Formats: sequence, structure tokens, C-alpha cells
Amino acid sequence: MAASQSSSAVGNTNIMLAIFEKKTNTVDLYRPLRNYIAFHYSEREAQNLEDDLQTLKQLRSDIERHSDPSLPARRDLFVTYFKALCQVETRFPISPEPEHVNALTFVWFDAFKSKLKASQQNIHLEKGSVLFNLGAVHSQIGLSFDRNTVDGRRQASHAFMGAAGSFAFLRDNASMKISVGSSTTLDLSAECSGMLEKLMLAQAQECVFENTIAKGSTPGVCAKISRQVGLYYEEALAALNVAPLNQHFDKSWIVHVQLKAAIFYAEACYRYGLELHEKEEIAEEIARLKSAVSVLTEAKKNSRGAAAQLLDAINKLEANINRNLERAVKENDRVYLMRVPSPSSLSPLPAFAMVKPMVMSEVLDASKEKMFTSLVPDNSAKALSRYTEMVDHIIRTQAEKLQQASELTRVRLKEMELPDSILALEGNFTLPTNLKEDVEAVQISGGPAGLEAELQQLKDLRRVNQELLVQTEELLQKESREDAQFRSQFGTKWTRPQSSTLTKNLLDRLNRFAGNLKQASESDARIERSVREHSALMAILDARPIESALPSLARPIMSFDQNEDAIVGSLKQSLRQLETLGAQRAGLEDMLREMKRKDDILPKLMTSTGSYEDLFKKELAKYDHICEEIGQNIEAQEQLLLQIQAQNDEFSALFNLEDYKASREKSYKQIEAAIAKFREIKDNINEGLKFYVTLQDAITNVKQQSNDFVMTRNIQCREMIEDVQRQVAGLSFQDKNSGGFNNNYPPVGNQNQRPNTQTDPRHQTPYYQQSEQPPVPSYGHPPPPYGSSHHQPPPPYQIPPSSASPYPPPQVHQQPPPNHDYGQPAYPGWRGQYYNAHTHPQQQQQPQQPASGPRPPYTIPSPYPPPHQGGYYKPQ
Repeated sequence: MAASQSSSAVGNTNIMLAIFEKKTNTVDLYRPLRNYIAFHYSEREAQNLEDDLQTLKQLRSDIERHSDPSLPARRDLFVTYFKALCQVETRFPISPEPEHVNALTFVWFDAFKSKLKASQQNIHLEKGSVLFNLGAVHSQIGLSFDRNTVDGRRQASHAFMGAAGSFAFLRDNASMKISVGSSTTLDLSAECSGMLEKLMLAQAQECVFENTIAKGSTPGVCAKISRQVGLYYEEALAALNVAPLNQHFDKSWIVHVQLKAAIFYAEACYRYGLELHEKEEIAEEIARLKSAVSVLTEAKKNSRGAAAQLLDAINKLEANINRNLERAVKENDRVYLMRVPSPSSLSPLPAFAMVKPMVMSEVLDASKEKMFTSLVPDNSAKALSRYTEMVDHIIRTQAEKLQQASELTRVRLKEMELPDSILALEGNFTLPTNLKEDVEAVQISGGPAGLEAELQQLKDLRRVNQELLVQTEELLQKESREDAQFRSQFGTKWTRPQSSTLTKNLLDRLNRFAGNLKQASESDARIERSVREHSALMAILDARPIESALPSLARPIMSFDQNEDAIVGSLKQSLRQLETLGAQRAGLEDMLREMKRKDDILPKLMTSTGSYEDLFKKELAKYDHICEEIGQNIEAQEQLLLQIQAQNDEFSALFNLEDYKASREKSYKQIEAAIAKFREIKDNINEGLKFYVTLQDAITNVKQQSNDFVMTRNIQCREMIEDVQRQVAGLSFQDKNSGGFNNNYPPVGNQNQRPNTQTDPRHQTPYYQQSEQPPVPSYGHPPPPYGSSHHQPPPPYQIPPSSASPYPPPQVHQQPPPNHDYGQPAYPGWRGQYYNAHTHPQQQQQPQQPASGPRPPYTIPSPYPPPHQGGYYKPQ
């Protein structure tokens, strides 16, 4: 390359690539298509379309035979045939299906490996191959021009852009459909067509670069155009170096593209270096030139098989770059003394694309083709479908305008907080929906005022549980005192076990219940304290309606011109006008849809002899007046919204709306905080109620066991007394002796009986009525035998308890073993075994027996969650 900037090492390299066409086998389109028309339409229709069938047959024959050697004629042939194929595709289903055109099989060979071929029974392979050949012909046309002239380079660049457009159209519209077929070739793949597109763009940009050099453009412009040439070649090289293309193309292709990429990168560095030298940016110039030399040196290592012209161009360019580099280094060493940056620190070279793929959608548009047009079954139906689409487009467009206008109104009014501020001034303001629903739920549940009643329920339940504990403990203590009294009187003859050894488990459980009650009492106190501390906060929830507790938008205290009513009145009037416009929009949309429903032009289409377009234009005109009204409505709304904005600004300033908003938001937050605190307290109370109800069941259960235990011990006591009396009397029991003995030991079963009463226990009135009360199982487990081993105590019977017991006789039920643990851990979160899965199944199912003492205040099932599922005793 010469040192002059007007010359270029690549300007004399006329080495570019062209693509060869794909080859195909002969296919007869005429007979299968004609048979399809005759079978599915009529023989007459087939005769009418004879010219179209012959034209299609001739086009396919010309494709196969290369009848015209002219490249432009070949290009036009492929364009015409592709449009004909588009007409065939919409009218003839070509596939192996029995009802389709199944006698056609298209065969095409790979353009780069001619031994490979694809065979498919669909039109996609045919169309894709035609597109490939169209791109190939464009590339051959570009290569045919004389690129030693400005006009030749311009025409070549245009042809290469046509090739790039053809390959891009192939990639976007046919490659995917072809790949679905049973067999295909790699040259029609998206990867290959994309690579060929970049290669053709590189060659088109290269022609532009050659013209730029010839015109004597500045080094900076030349550098940008050259760099873009290199970028296109680099993209093509990247596709060639990876699967599936890396094993499909000849090695010379890859070498050619690689050398081209290196040459134009170095050319860009060379041209950019000339511009840097003029700006005296010697350091960067040296770095750019060194980078170019490095790239060229690396490219020459892999240049085996490259064209001699390319190698000569590299050598010339490298000589020019080294000469400029040597000059720049000397100047820097002697004059500038700049630090040369490393190549890696340099910014990318600027690039400018001067070419783009030709838009082939317009070139290949077949919508105006007349081939096979008569095969449309019903022209009137087709026209009606088109007219319907046009009407739908009008209605859809106008409906979107109306919806956008309504949405704009909603958003603008929300931003201005209208009409809420007007309603607040009139006292009709309401809470936000979510907040109002929460307040209503609180009020329905009783509100803060109802918490006192629920706290009283807690107290009542706690009192009932405490009373049950006391009664049960007194019952066991009384039995224990009686046992101790007889043990003292009879001494060693009183051989039954002491009460304390038998009631230990019951007393332990009662003690644990007492501990639970103590902790529950502390939790109740915390709840009561929380209610007192937050009563002022929650008081707002008792306001009915809740809006009465909100701040009101009041008129200004002082006003100089007394125009408040006028301002409010004008704003209300504008809002009413806006509402009227909204109603009009709804009516206009309904009118459009009703007009479409009644719009039936099918009779006119069937009788029309003129152009459908004229008829469509005339019929669509009846929608114009509604569209005009919609436009006027939207315009009027825009003007009215501007007016409302100004009026609202005046209203806000006069009534100090900002302060009102701030106080209102503060009230909202207070209500939200009150609701949260109320729910917290309510949940704790509910948990406590459930706790007491559950604990009451457990204590009642233990009390029932204690009653059974006492009854059993009373029966054993009488039998023990009789046994002792028999021992004393030598197994001879006389009424007198027994009477005397009984005078010394009062019976256990009746505490009110006088000690000196002369009665025979065998003839006493029984404690039970056998005809009325069935027997019940003994308490816990059978007591140990007293006295001789052959003497077994009689089964316990339902004996009425003494007058001191507050409970009536228990009903028949199965009691769990005495060693069953009815204790529970300290509350919170306690889980007594009387309600969990380990409780005796019969015990879980048996009803609780009513007591003669105070009844529990709550006998229905608690609606609250079990105490072990919440955090009732959490810090308040």
C-alpha cells in the first residue's frame, strides 16, 4: 500500500465470493395440480386455469434448464416463480395426506456439498431453495460488475445487498419450516443463511469502502467504513468456526474470510493512524499501528490456501503500516516523548455501516398476483370478510379511544381527590373500603366497649375453676380425716391403706391446676391492664358511624370576599358536566356496536358489478359521524379537565385542603392502630376463655374421680367396721353387742347420724336405689383387699354423697386408671392430657356431669382456638 491516503492496499484486490445455485431434479407440477382442481372443484375449472398451470409448469422448467444465461433474467425468473409458489401454497395443500396433493416430491441438492440432497413433500423446501438461489444469483451479479469504476462498485454493492436480503428472508421465513421436514440440507439452515447474509453485507460494505477511497475521503471516514467491513467479516467468520458450519465449508472459505477480516481491521487502524498523526496524538497512533501489525502477522500464519492477491494485499498493507509506525516512533522519541498505551487499553475503533439487507418482502409480495384467483370458492364471502375486518378495525380503534378517555378522567380525578373533597365538605365522606370493612367487623364483634363484658367472663370462669378446686380438695380432705379418725379408734385392726397414699396423684393434679390458675390470673391481669392503657386509643372504634370520628372539611373562619359558595358551586357544576360526557361516551360506543350488528352488505356484494373498494368506501362512510362525535367528546373532556384543575386549585387553597388531608391521614393511621390493638386483645381474651373452659372440664373430671373414690372408701369403711366387730365378738354378732360397738364408732356414710344410734348396718336403708341407679365401675383400680384374703369387698354402688358435697350422684361412665396423669404444664401453651390424643377414648366421649354447686358460665363449645395454639399469655 502506498503512503498516500488516497491509495489502499485492498483497493486493487478484486477477490470476492459468489454463491453457486442449488441443483434440483425435474418435477411435474402440471398433472398433480390439475387433477386436484378437477377432483375438488370441476373439470371446467381445470380447463379455465389451463393457462396458469402451463405458466407454472414453464417457470419450473426454466428453473431446471437455465434457459436464459443472463443473470438479471435469472434473478427475475426466481422472483416470478417464488410469487407463483405463494399463490400455489394458499390454494393447493401439498403433503402426503390422501386428500392433498400427494404426488409431488421436491428434491434439491446442497450448494456446498453436491452429494447431499433433501427430499420433501411440501412446498416449503421448494420456496426455500428458490430464495437461496435468488441470493446466489444476486451474489453472482455483484461479482460480475467491473469494480474498477465508481459506478461498477456502486452496482456491485447494491447486488450484494440484494443477496443479503434474500438470505435474511430465507432465514426469517423459510428455514424453520424446512427444518421440520423429513430431510433437509445445511445450506438452507438458519445458521448458514445468517452467515451468508453477513458475508454479502461485508462485500457490499467493501465496495462502498473502495468508492470512499477513490473519492479521496478523509482518513477518519475511511477508517470507520473499513472497520465496519471488518466487523461483517468477523461475524461471518464466527459462524464458520462453530458447529454446524465448521465441518461443512471448504477450508479455503474460512481462510478467505479470516484474511479479509484481518486486512480490514488493519486497514482501519492504518487510516485511523493517519488521522491521529494529523492531530499529533502520536502515542495512540503507535499503539494502533502495532495492533494492526500484530493482527496481520497472526493472519499470515493461517494463510495456507489463500489467493495470491490476498497475500499480496496483506504484504503491501503491512509495509505501509510499518513505514508509518517507524516514522511515528522516531517522532515520539525525538519530539513528543509520550507514553505508548498498551493495545488492550485502547477503545474499540469507530465503525459506520453504509449498507443493509434489501427489504425482500416488497420484492416478493404476491398479493397482487392473478394466478389461480378463480379458485376462491366464494368471492362475495371473501369480500365480506374483508369488509368485516375493516369495520372491526374502526370499532376497535374508537373503543380504545373511549376507554382511554374514561381512564384518563378517573386518574385525573383521583389525583385531584374529587369528588371526595366535595363530599367531605358536605359531611358525606366515607372511609376507604378496606378500612371501613375492618371497622365494621370490630363493631359487629362488640367493639372496645364489649371487652369489659368479656373480661368479666374471664373472671367468672376463673372463679368457677377455683371453686371446683376448693370443693375437690375439701372432699378429699374430709375423707382423709374420717380415715384418720377410725385408724385412731381401731388401731392395728384398721388395716386398709391410708387415704394420703391413695389420693397422692389426685392431689398432685389439683396442685398443678392451681398453679395453672395462678399463672392464668396473672395473664388476665395483663390483659386488663392493656385494655385500660389502650382504652383511649380504641375508643374511636366505638364511634357510630365511624365517619363521625374523622376530621371534617370546614369552611374558612374568615373570608374577605365571601365567594366560597360560588367556588364550590362552579366545581360541582363542572363535575356534573364531566359525568355527562362520560355517559355520552358509553352511548356512543353502544351506537357503534349496534350499527355493526345491523350492517349487512352481503346482498349488495352479491349483486355488485363494480369495484368492491368503491362499495366499501361508501358503506364505511356511515360510521364517520359517530367517529366525529367521539372526537368532539374527547376534546370537550380535555378542556373540561383543565377547567376542573383550575377550579380545584382555587378550592384547595380556600379550604386549606392540604391540612385536612394530613389530619385525615392521621385519623386513618389511628384507626388502623386501634384495630390492630383491639384484635390483639380480643385474640388474647378468646384464648383465655378457651383455656378456662378446657381447664374446667379437667377439674370436673378429677372431682368426679374424687367422688367415686370417696364413695368406694365409705363402702369399704362400713365393711371394715363390720369385720372388726366380728373379730371382737368372736364371730358372734348380737344386736346388742353390735349396737354397743356402733355406739363407739359412728358410721362413715352419714355424718349427721348420732354416735349412740342403735342400728344394724345390715338393716340400714341402702344408699342407693337398685331399681333406679345402675352400678358404676370402681374408682381408678380396685382397692387392695382389707382383712382376710378370702373376703372380697362388695362392688361399689351409686351411693348418694353426704350433704356436704355440692355435686349430684354421677352418671355411669368409665374412669381412666388412677395413674393417668391429668396434670398439665404451667400456662401459657399448656397441654393437659385431659384433652389431647392420649386421653382415654371413653373419657373423651363421656359427657360431663352437672354439679350441684355453681354451674360454669359457658356450657356451649368455645369458638376460639385451643390454648396451646396461641400466645394468650404474651407480654401486653
